[in-house]
Amino acid sequence: MTTLDALRRLIIIPAFNEAGNLPRVIPEIRNQAPGFDLVVVDDGSSDDTSAVARGLGALVISLPVNLGYGGAVQTGFRFAVRHDYDLAVVVDADGQHDPANIVDLAQVVAAGQADVAIGSRFRGRADYSIPWAKRTGMKVFAWVVSTITGQQVTDPTSGFQALNREVLRFFAYDNYPVDYPDADTLLVLHYAGFRTREAPVTIRQRLSGVSMHSGWKPFYYIGKMWLAIAMVLLREKTHFRQAKVARS
Repeated sequence: MTTLDALRRLIIIPAFNEAGNLPRVIPEIRNQAPGFDLVVVDDGSSDDTSAVARGLGALVISLPVNLGYGGAVQTGFRFAVRHDYDLAVVVDADGQHDPANIVDLAQVVAAGQADVAIGSRFRGRADYSIPWAKRTGMKVFAWVVSTITGQQVTDPTSGFQALNREVLRFFAYDNYPVDYPDADTLLVLHYAGFRTREAPVTIRQRLSGVSMHSGWKPFYYIGKMWLAIAMVLLREKTHFRQAKVARS
């Protein structure tokens, strides 16, 4: 078993127009997760996200255009791989992810209990009202992923995750969607032979700004996710089976 203190560890914060939230989010993360490096991936923001993050002492990657949430997260994965980190934890910039749970998620990975630790608000606590469309989608996709993987999944949309070195490499240049990496990504991990485990976390109301799941977007998300799952199931017959053979 490897202790967390022995590992090089990184916190990845994807951020789009979060200049107003970072002054509260970054100090709280630093207080709750000492020993972690921190990189903010500014996803083509039109506000002062990059300047604010730098002013708070964070490493910053400024993307020239808006790639979408998944593209920003994957950029963080590439940074982690290039700088030889042993594990990374993805934390949203809007204050929804309680930094008190960062070390808990990282410990699951450091102890070798899983390759990816997924923070579940349904095993922990959701301190906000979840829109009915999103809640319905979460329940449906939780059932789909649980049925396919044979492992109970309660929170397939959670972006609060810790990932080990091997998964970071796997996702850094392939296998990761540009917008909503949710249920389809869990299936990708399953078919590629990685182990996932949920851990209880607290998800809070965002501090300010507009959620990426606001308005009509939950309906787009549900349709897109069905298509993405279908594509993963198709790829499993070729790409992931070949990858597992190569790794064995």
